[in-house]
Amino acid sequence: MLIFERLGLERSDRVGFAPYRLIVAGWAGRDSAAIEHHIQELEAIGVPRPSSVPVYYRTGAALLTQKERVEVLGPHTSGEVEPFLMAMADGLWVGIASDHTDRQAETVGIALSKQLCAKPVSTQLWRWDDVSGHWDDLIIRSWIEEDGNARLLYQEGGVSSLKNPMDLIGGLPADTSFETGSAMLCGTVPVLGGIRPSTRFEMELYDPVLERSIRHVYLPTVLPVIS
Repeated sequence: MLIFERLGLERSDRVGFAPYRLIVAGWAGRDSAAIEHHIQELEAIGVPRPSSVPVYYRTGAALLTQKERVEVLGPHTSGEVEPFLMAMADGLWVGIASDHTDRQAETVGIALSKQLCAKPVSTQLWRWDDVSGHWDDLIIRSWIEEDGNARLLYQEGGVSSLKNPMDLIGGLPADTSFETGSAMLCGTVPVLGGIRPSTRFEMELYDPVLERSIRHVYLPTVLPVIS
């Protein structure tokens, strides 16, 4: 069960919710050049090109977590910040999540790599209707720790570079609906300096119109690989 603080413009509340369907939208950008850039980032670490874009990966909903510490197997995993969309009984809600992925396994199979790692998600949500009118103004960012730098900017970009969540829902396969209990990670922006692991991952969804942010931090804990 996930616990969310839902921050609506008219009313806020706190709810428990257990999604039963999780979709990870891959290569969900609007700009073909930006998509190509991200594909090349992944090719640089041995990940094959996708057969089509966008791609909708189904992963276990139980992978969603709000824990501060996330256990991963081996040193070859990393996070990436993404807008997070959830369908509840009273409508759609927006937060942020990290598509934490095993990059070594990604060279074998992308769907497999996404299933191997937890997907950290924020404890706060905004009502979709409160931000949909200025969605393209929102900004996502992430920071990592590296070589003694306590907070190094890792990603920054407008969600305007990504497909609108309504377009992603509209593009879902015919046998997949986005009904109550469904959740989706809605794509990411390029990283700065190449994809790499970190012992701390901080992420933010910033709304410059309403001057508010959703933030979340988690610490990947590396488990040893025993042969």
